[in-house]
Amino acid sequence: MKQSKRLFALLLAVVMVLGLLTACGGGSSDGEGGGETTGSDSLTVYTAFPEAEVAYYFNAFEEATGIKVNAIRLSAGEMLTRVAAEKENPQAALMFGGSTDNYIAASDQGLLEAYQSPELSNTPENYLDPDGVWNPIYVGAIAFACNKDWFESNGYSYPTSWDDLLDPKYEGMVIMAHPATSGTAYTVLATLIQLKGEDAVWDYLAQLDKNMSQYTKSGSAAPNAVALGEAAIALTFSHDGLQPTTEGYPIELSFPTDGTGYEVGAMALIKGGPADEQENAKKFIDFMCSAEGQNLYAENNSFRVPTNSQATPAEGLVTLDSVAVIDYDAVWAAEHKDEFVSQFEANVASSDNLE
Repeated sequence: MKQSKRLFALLLAVVMVLGLLTACGGGSSDGEGGGETTGSDSLTVYTAFPEAEVAYYFNAFEEATGIKVNAIRLSAGEMLTRVAAEKENPQAALMFGGSTDNYIAASDQGLLEAYQSPELSNTPENYLDPDGVWNPIYVGAIAFACNKDWFESNGYSYPTSWDDLLDPKYEGMVIMAHPATSGTAYTVLATLIQLKGEDAVWDYLAQLDKNMSQYTKSGSAAPNAVALGEAAIALTFSHDGLQPTTEGYPIELSFPTDGTGYEVGAMALIKGGPADEQENAKKFIDFMCSAEGQNLYAENNSFRVPTNSQATPAEGLVTLDSVAVIDYDAVWAAEHKDEFVSQFEANVASSDNLE
C-alpha cells in the first residue's frame, strides 16, 4: 500500500508539471499579464499543498466550474522564490497554500495583486489580511509529531517543551525542514526567536542540531519520515503531522507547553499573471474561502482547521484554542525572514543538498 501511494504521488506530480508546461506555453492571450480579459477555461497555480491532497481540491473546483487547474507543487519558500524570479513575466495566476509569512513578504516585494473574496464574511477578523491582499484559508499550530512505536519501544514519554528536544536520548531522531525552503520550518524558527530571543536562540538551535536526523526541503517530508520510522520526532504543523495517520501510520502529536507558533495558510493573486486567467483565479479563491470549499478538507481526510466558521472541521484535528499558542507575529517574521534565514545558515545548517 505504501508503495502504491508513493507511485500515485509521483504520477500526480508528473501530471501537474506537464499541465504547467502546457499552461506556460499558452500564456495570456496578448502576451502581457495583469489585465482582466476573459475566455480561458484553465488556471495556472503554484501550490505548497502536498500533491496527493491538492488534487482533490482542484478536481472539485473543475467539477463545479469547468475550469481546469494546471499546477506545480513547490515548497512555500521555493514558491516565493519562483514568483519573485518571474516578476517581469509571471507564468502563474495564483499562489495557493503556505503560511502568511510568505504572502506578507511577497506583498512587500510587489508580487501580489490585491483581492479579497466576498466569502471572507464568515472568517474571524484576526485571520484577515489588514492590507486586503491575501486570503486566509486554514490555520494550524506547530507540533511535535511523534512515532508512537519508537517511544513505546524505548519506554519514553513524548516531549512537552522545546528544551525536552535537547535530551541526548533523541540524538539523530529529530527532523524538520530547512527554513530557507520551507514555510513550516521558518514558522518554527520565528517561533523560537520570539520565545528565546534573538541572542539566545542560536545557542539553542546549535544544541538542537546535535539531535537532528536531517533538514528536509519541504515541511510535509518531515512527518512522512517519522511515519516510516526514519526519525522519532518531526517539528511540523499539526495537520501535516496527523496526515499519515489516515494511512495507519503510528503518529501522535505533542505540543510544547511553553508556547508554540501557528500559521494562517493563505492564497493570493500573482501580480501580472496570465491576463485571461484572472477571473478564473478569483473564482478559485472564492471557492476555497467558502464553506463548500473548506468542507473539502474533512472530506479529503485533511486535518487543516478551516478559517470559514461555517465549514465542518474534520474529527480529531487540533484547534488553536486547545494548545498554548503564542502571539505569533507574522508581520515581524516576514520583515526579518531573509536576515533570520541567513543567520540559520551561518550558525546552524546550510540549505545545500536538501532532500
